[in-house]
Amino acid sequence: MQQMGNQRDSNAWIFQTWASFMISVGITSIGIVYLPVDLWVKGFVGMGLGFSVSSTFTLAKTQRDLHESTKLTSRIEEAKVEQILSQHGGIK
Repeated sequence: MQQMGNQRDSNAWIFQTWASFMISVGITSIGIVYLPVDLWVKGFVGMGLGFSVSSTFTLAKTQRDLHESTKLTSRIEEAKVEQILSQHGGIK
């Protein structure tokens, strides 16, 4: 059976993704604070930013979970096929 190793991102990639996230949220937040509009409009836009960020994290987690469950399912099916082949003499 083929061993599937854990894929690990580099520290540079992890830093870049966190820095990108922090910079984008920070700059957008500063832009909202300095908008020349009423306070309630700033609050509305800020809430929109907050909901967008949280739904993005939820979507990313859901996609990751779906991908991981697909990998696990295929590994289980592969193990079952190997077991059946070994019980019946298999193909050599």
